[in-house]
Amino acid sequence: MKGSLSLFMFCIVVVFGISIGGCNGGELKKNFYKKSCPQAEQIVQNITWKHVASNPTLPAKFLRMHFHDCFVRGCDASVLVDSTANNTAEKDAIPNKSLAGFDVIDEIKTQLETTCPGIVSCADIITLAARDSVSFQFNKSVWGVQLGRRDGNISRASEALANIPSPFFNFTTLRQAFANKNLTLHDLVVLSGAHTIGVGHCNFFSNRLYNFTGKGDADPTLNSTYAATLKTKCTSLSDNTTTVEMDPGSSLSFDNHYFTILKQREGLFQSDAALLTNNGASNIVDEMLTSSKFFTEFGQSIKSMGAIGVLTGSSGEIRKKCPVIN
Repeated sequence: MKGSLSLFMFCIVVVFGISIGGCNGGELKKNFYKKSCPQAEQIVQNITWKHVASNPTLPAKFLRMHFHDCFVRGCDASVLVDSTANNTAEKDAIPNKSLAGFDVIDEIKTQLETTCPGIVSCADIITLAARDSVSFQFNKSVWGVQLGRRDGNISRASEALANIPSPFFNFTTLRQAFANKNLTLHDLVVLSGAHTIGVGHCNFFSNRLYNFTGKGDADPTLNSTYAATLKTKCTSLSDNTTTVEMDPGSSLSFDNHYFTILKQREGLFQSDAALLTNNGASNIVDEMLTSSKFFTEFGQSIKSMGAIGVLTGSSGEIRKKCPVIN
């Protein structure tokens, strides 16, 4: 999920505490819109690819958006809702302040409403845009997507704060954050691989450089050479504007390189380094060093994440405009 990790750690960064609601995607299926809106998936891909072609940072942003949406109330597009005078929505919660790509989602929705009014949910658009943005690099879909989500009608900033995994999490809190969403240890490690693209803000890891235990010290688990490089970019604990690549030199290429740098103790966030503090997680990291294994497993794990707490059938709604509840 890298796009400005901020608190996302792609679903690796903050524990979403909201219950999954007992619905785990049983009604999602491939080709859901085959009859009701046969052009739907192609429309999403065309518009997404058009924008990624001119803005290669979008894949990280859409992955992060997908993670942050699914970890709060399930994958219901609640992250897209605008705040009102009476409600501060998820979008304006601290972990989501640096999310981006909303304009592309709106463009897709506008086209779909013209082609097939009231048919395609914003939740499915997020799911497709995440997959399609990453797939642009390969000129083909790199994982399968099941559809049929409906949109939620509640969005609260407080729930984002309570549910999104933090980059400061240790292994225990990270694992619990994922378990709360019915995701496994395997899913945690594999989905962390999304940090192979995108950037992180200095203030979410600079404590590892300057004040790890509150005594002006550095994190001893961070590669010292890498730490010295990071210090030239993040010069103080208070810097909350500078961003750094999560996968140095490869932050626009979706691959398994994240796991290579992780083994070299160059994971940017404390939550990255945490994966090496547990034998089971560390063994999975080693498995992900094989590229084909990573791509296969990532496709499976993001499918599981995309089924968290989904609304299907007559639940929820199909929003006419993604930022506004009908």
